[in-house]
Amino acid sequence: MVQPVSMAEIWRGSLLESLHLGHAVVCGADGAVREFWGDPNAVIYPRSSAKMIQALPLITSGAAEKYGLSSEQLALSCASHNGAAIHTSRVNTWLDQLGLGDGDLRCGTQEPADIPERDRLIKTDSSPCQVHNNCSGKHAGFLTLAQHMGAGPEYVEMGHPVQQACLSAFEEVTGQDSPGYGIDGCSAPNFATTVHGLARAMAWFASASDRSDRASTAAVQLVDAMTKHPELVAGETRACTNLMRAMGGHVAIKTGAEAVFVAIIPEKKLGVALKITDGATRASECAIAALLVRLGVLQADHPEVRKYMNAPILNRRGMNCGSIRPAAELLN
Repeated sequence: MVQPVSMAEIWRGSLLESLHLGHAVVCGADGAVREFWGDPNAVIYPRSSAKMIQALPLITSGAAEKYGLSSEQLALSCASHNGAAIHTSRVNTWLDQLGLGDGDLRCGTQEPADIPERDRLIKTDSSPCQVHNNCSGKHAGFLTLAQHMGAGPEYVEMGHPVQQACLSAFEEVTGQDSPGYGIDGCSAPNFATTVHGLARAMAWFASASDRSDRASTAAVQLVDAMTKHPELVAGETRACTNLMRAMGGHVAIKTGAEAVFVAIIPEKKLGVALKITDGATRASECAIAALLVRLGVLQADHPEVRKYMNAPILNRRGMNCGSIRPAAELLN
């Protein structure tokens, strides 16, 4: 087995204080590896970076068309959102459209990451609802598909038709049989694949406009929705939203828990996947920014890039104590 390699470095003064290791792959439309770091065959859980794959059956089944889903709803189906009002209001409207409510979700409650919404709940002595869960948009998509299929309410169970459709889509676009699954934070199955398989899936999305089959047409819709509504895919202060805005709608990126990150680059027909082995988000954000700079879709000196790559580390008094830097191998 190939060992993980340096991906991100934490410097304090002149000392390398911490080091984050990982694996990364850049894949072409033909499925071949263009560049890699570490082990392309390392098996990982994509976590939320695979949400656009899980959303494919929502469109290919005809459910999205039947219910007249908007690009905002498609973006939310791919989202790991902050639980801000712009997210929860839209998910609630979506549930109303289905004749369902918060209790029909199976994602669980979660305190919103959005500070204004968190403060509002505290001030009104209210509790978070399931719509505040960062995965509630994905789950609204699952409910839409389940209703379209006439399937039962326990849509997160592995044997449910919704999850069987997700598994079929996942294995098709990764080009690999999944070796198994784990249960995600939102209770849905999360299918394992290799870093290469995940990058291949992203390259499949990136080259979808070259094809006319139903799944590829769905992929184009999802990528367009993500790049059109970056604020719905994550939210203010988040790397996904900030970096997609910086790229002007030309690239879709998505984070996943435990330091997974992917990128879909249609203009270059490239897909990117990376995994930081210690699960540190600060490292995955730094590494994806560096790879996007390497691939020519971001400028290293862009203000949004500087939040994640070569970003200063400030102490509680605002003093610059060091920086987080990508490993040299990602840039050379």
